[in-house]
Amino acid sequence: MSNLGTLYLIPVPLAENAIEAIPASVQQLSITIRHYFVENIRTARRYLKQIDSAVDIDAIQFAEINNKVAPDLKLLVSWLHKGHAVGMMSEAGCPAMADPGSALAARAHELGARVMPLVGPSSFLLALMASGFNGQRFRFLGYLPIKEPQRGKAIKEMEQNSRHFQETQIFIETPYRNHQLMDDLIRHCQDNTRVCLAVDLTGSTEWVQTRTLKNWKGQVPNIHKRPAIFLLLAP
Repeated sequence: MSNLGTLYLIPVPLAENAIEAIPASVQQLSITIRHYFVENIRTARRYLKQIDSAVDIDAIQFAEINNKVAPDLKLLVSWLHKGHAVGMMSEAGCPAMADPGSALAARAHELGARVMPLVGPSSFLLALMASGFNGQRFRFLGYLPIKEPQRGKAIKEMEQNSRHFQETQIFIETPYRNHQLMDDLIRHCQDNTRVCLAVDLTGSTEWVQTRTLKNWKGQVPNIHKRPAIFLLLAP
């Protein structure tokens, strides 16, 4: 095990230019790593240059992992067997949360390599902290189904689970469908169910509001194409 490299799970800012949300020690480690799995190579290169404009980007090897490019597990194994420090970054926040990066961590564990998560902003935990909802019993559901009737069924089941277990339900949506999701929640859930919207977390336009769905009707601000976390708690 001692001859294997380490897989570092490296958080990045949630909001553009919010680099102060990343601890200095994580920033400094990030620019020393020369082997990376990233969600988008272009934005990863830009982020590392933002940390230190003098970093030699051309000396860093990047491999993409996203919803279009499957994780290259053979490449991960090769890098770790050579003793390299390997970094994994998503587009925003913590890697391996609602993205395919968990496959890399799982393979590293199978090899017996060290998997090291680093400190940084997690959007759904920040949203839960600010929501006023149950922070002891909660469930992160990721993306809900897109099409009906599966979508409506999933929303109703989510509300029932929240009510039965008094459990906060946390979920996300592709930003251009944010308003559609709010409309679907209002249509399928009871008026007294509370929903928290956490938008642009850590950014200059951040806001978090919790209301009943009855009070959200006709009062949803413009959240189109804005990063948002949705939380639900049924009475």
